[in-house]
Amino acid sequence: QAQLVESGGGLVQPGGSLRLSCAASGFPFYYYAIAWFRQAPGKEREGVSCISSSDYSTYYADSVKGRFTISRDNAKNTVYLQMNSLKPEDTAVYYCAASVDDLCVMLIGGYDYWGQGTQVTVSS
Repeated sequence: QAQLVESGGGLVQPGGSLRLSCAASGFPFYYYAIAWFRQAPGKEREGVSCISSSDYSTYYADSVKGRFTISRDNAKNTVYLQMNSLKPEDTAVYYCAASVDDLCVMLIGGYDYWGQGTQVTVSS
């Protein structure tokens, strides 16, 4: 059965870096666009970044553009989110999600599979 497992979260000081991983299994990873969403306490889940399956094109929310980088390794069925220059407002549970569509659409309803999330806390 389809599964997405996030890892790499933790506690980091402002200005620090983390790399999140999303390991996929049980579905043809190669054909799926993969996105990262996040949800902070008391806030709605929001799209952070996405990478397509067709041409590896990427999307970034304005709030993370220039600081975060998404990448994928199809041989390992894994997507990464490199997060640099982290800010306290980046604190959230980060989720990866997969869509059978080849292009990225940053709507929760556009994704077929979801991981259970990994906590990222940015604090001094």
